[in-house]
Amino acid sequence: MRRLSKKKALTLVRELDAFPKVPESYVESSASGGTVSLIAFSAMAVLAFLEFFVYRDTWMKYEYEVDKDFSSKLRINIDITVAMRCQYIGADVLDLAETMVASDGLKYEPVSFELAPQQKIWHMTLLHIQERLRVEHSLQDLIFKTAMKGSPPAKSKNMASSPSPTACRIHGHLYVNKVAGNFHITVGKSIPHPRGHAHLAALISHDSFNFSHRIDHLSFGEDIPGVISTLDGTEKVTTEPNHMFQYFITIVPTKLNTYKVVADMHQYSVTERERAINHAAGSHGISGIFMKYDISSLMVKVSEQHMPLWKFLVRLCGIIGGIFSTTGMLHSVMGYFVDVVCCRFQTGIYKPLKEHPVQMQHAKEQAAPPADPNLTQPMS
Repeated sequence: MRRLSKKKALTLVRELDAFPKVPESYVESSASGGTVSLIAFSAMAVLAFLEFFVYRDTWMKYEYEVDKDFSSKLRINIDITVAMRCQYIGADVLDLAETMVASDGLKYEPVSFELAPQQKIWHMTLLHIQERLRVEHSLQDLIFKTAMKGSPPAKSKNMASSPSPTACRIHGHLYVNKVAGNFHITVGKSIPHPRGHAHLAALISHDSFNFSHRIDHLSFGEDIPGVISTLDGTEKVTTEPNHMFQYFITIVPTKLNTYKVVADMHQYSVTERERAINHAAGSHGISGIFMKYDISSLMVKVSEQHMPLWKFLVRLCGIIGGIFSTTGMLHSVMGYFVDVVCCRFQTGIYKPLKEHPVQMQHAKEQAAPPADPNLTQPMS
């Protein structure tokens, strides 16, 4: 009984076979089939190879949500060179609550405003990158992918220093409240004041004013090597002693999560404005560099995504199966048309008849010889 049940089970399984085996004696090989198979296998190999590169590649996913962290401090990373001596200028931050932030984290280094040959090459490269970023926004994804965790490379002292420094490099970082504020560089050192703050600039001649500047780096949040900010490489040169440069900055909190780095950074957009100070002409103000920033309430999450393995296998099976089925159908259709057009016309199946079939049969009967009557009479 058990053997019978096993045989029935095997018979049932065989009936459910969706891939029946065809004997080799019933299979006919042809040159056209071999050519189509070669083309199909080549297409499968090429597309599978390209699909593997797609599987290895990654892309950036952007998500938006409300920033709920307003209690933490915001770090400002600064590296600016001003064409004035360090003893004549001062830098500080005043936020919206009229709170002056101590600038102890900034360093004043006497340098030459003119760049060394190697620095000029890097500066021109940076300007070219900024120009391409404004046109091709997809390059920002590449910058995010190549960003690395760690401290940024220090600027070489022998290149930054000069025997006769006429400019001042202000670099370092500050921690401010996450509210709108104003970072500025103007004449004189800042001193505390009951109603805010002031700069002691009474003993400095107006003829020595020159707020031509170059922003080597300005970023907010963690300073990540490889990430280029919007104002990096900006250079402004003026011949007027009394000149005001204004930058209106909108900061967007950004959480970066890639396979190389996880960091809390801040992107920003900027609007620039500059004008000469001439009180006689009605252009009032204070000479200096003013960066007024505001923080957006939206936060951007940037994460690096990768195709899962199961999806790659499904796409690979789709490529192989699709090409195999498509080439098989095309080969069958083309073979059918070739047989119809070439083979059947050669055998004369579609040749037109010259005479009517009834007329041809009547002509055959008339052409037949008469029968002998002696042969047809019955024997007595």
